[in-house]
Amino acid sequence: MARRNFCGRTRREFIWESGCGFGSVALTSFLTADGFFNKNASASDRAASSPGSGHSAVSSHGAAIPAKAKSVIFLFMYGGPSQIDTFDYKPNMIGMDNKTIEVKTFGRGGHRNQGRIVEPRWKFKQYGQCGKWVSDLFPELGKCVDDIAFLHSMTADSPIHGSAMLMMNSGKILSGSPSMGSWINYGMGSLNENLPGYVVMLDPKGGPISGAKNWSGGYMPANYQGTILRAKGAPLLDLQPPVGTSRELQRDLIDAIAENNQAHLLTRSANSELAARISSYELAFKMQQSAPEVVDLASEDAETLQSYGIGEQRTDDFGRRCLMARRLVERGVRFIQLYSGGAHNDDNWDAHGDLEKNHNLHAGNTDKPIAALLKDLKQRGLLDSTLVVWGGEFGRQPVAEYQASTGRDHNSYGFTMWMAGGGIQGGTTVGTTDELGAAAVERPLHVKNLHATVLHQLGLDPNKLSYFYSGLNQKLVGVEHVEPIQEII
Repeated sequence: MARRNFCGRTRREFIWESGCGFGSVALTSFLTADGFFNKNASASDRAASSPGSGHSAVSSHGAAIPAKAKSVIFLFMYGGPSQIDTFDYKPNMIGMDNKTIEVKTFGRGGHRNQGRIVEPRWKFKQYGQCGKWVSDLFPELGKCVDDIAFLHSMTADSPIHGSAMLMMNSGKILSGSPSMGSWINYGMGSLNENLPGYVVMLDPKGGPISGAKNWSGGYMPANYQGTILRAKGAPLLDLQPPVGTSRELQRDLIDAIAENNQAHLLTRSANSELAARISSYELAFKMQQSAPEVVDLASEDAETLQSYGIGEQRTDDFGRRCLMARRLVERGVRFIQLYSGGAHNDDNWDAHGDLEKNHNLHAGNTDKPIAALLKDLKQRGLLDSTLVVWGGEFGRQPVAEYQASTGRDHNSYGFTMWMAGGGIQGGTTVGTTDELGAAAVERPLHVKNLHATVLHQLGLDPNKLSYFYSGLNQKLVGVEHVEPIQEII
């Protein structure tokens, strides 16, 4: 018979009641991690329903097709690169410089019906077995065209940076919806419990104009949102306990996690403030241990560092982030987004004034690192399982914005993006714009088609992956059926 103390409770009863039942929650988590509740499930479903994934099995969220990719790297060219000066070859424009023509455009300057031609400022060359024409802005990337599928007929709903970026990232022009990385994190779960499933790396010049809304989890739980990772300095910010948590509570918590002292952790769970923060603090501790290793490139050989342009003034920053993206993929991170360009004006690809100065700067900073990333992934056997996406929130117009400049206004009527790896058919081109590159004319593609293709390659049915909110089954691609871009799959 169990001995009772003066309060009339056994030790077991005291621990149970003082913990207010929180101990059973923790025990359930431990048993789930060991597969106790999933003994009849498949290996993939057990992995998807682990505590690190933060949700139930993938199949319940819309995974219904074979997956080609495990991770996504989205190279976001913030500001809107000019399609006709990069990958959308328009030889008929040569010799038309400064000619005024009738053309319908819509940008930040509003709707216009005519403009002064600014012909492409860079020469184009053919590359690869597919013979793809690529501008002299991207000589290194040109060598990778046989692994790339170019989408020349992309369209979006807004020619304004803030709303266009939200659409490219979340499928909506209004804020409040989960970003694509959040949907992927929700739909697939994490492969690494020590790192976030969704990582964002910003340009050192600053963040995009619509800010953190671009990597928000929207109406989903906060664990699905993007986490900012820095290439230099402290890799992750805000890992310390919030202001207002008592020093004693913080010390006991961190000690318990660091020592893996589960008994102490469960006993201290009697404090409701502590119990509410255990999971987030534990992840923070794990991230503190793992994140510095990701950004420490000392283990990379000199040849790899050189290929990414690390150590060179022009390419060091973006090259460092591209290499970190590869390292994150190796460690199971699902979605990584790199921003080229930050803040405003010529700090990003938003070439309203001097087109040549702007695009020479940003293409020169990114060409070598991006090519190195594709080659490195391929050499390591990771390109087949990693989907790489390149593009901005829109493109640029074929005519000048001002009376005396080479700058181009925004263009959401027709622009170029590309995809590589992850089951994408390289050396292909889909869609065309008109002879000036002003608007998509053949096989127009919407941002939703791009999103559907990304989800499809990850094994997620874009028309079934949903999250119930505000009385509706919300989807990244919206309520209407959306087809992936079949020509490149």
